[in-house]
Amino acid sequence: MKMTVVLVAAAGLLGTGLVYAQGADMLKSKGCVNCHAPDTKKVGPSQKDIAAKYKDNKSADADLVAKLKSGKGHPKVSGSDADIKAAVDAILATK
Repeated sequence: MKMTVVLVAAAGLLGTGLVYAQGADMLKSKGCVNCHAPDTKKVGPSQKDIAAKYKDNKSADADLVAKLKSGKGHPKVSGSDADIKAAVDAILATK
């Protein structure tokens, strides 16, 4: 039983790491890092501050994807929903 719990936890962490790596690539390719540094304010808030702001919002990923695609309150971001969601997920995973 303990081994199963450990394996499930490890798989979850590995999956999270892969999602973050894909998202980090999207953050760079979409130019997000030009304005949003991981832990310091640049032109926009830090990724860490964004993650903290949306920490308890269960629909944060969908809300942010819609906001980025529409250009309301943020410059419009072009790309597929999956690409933008990967970038958003990486930001929301920032600690």
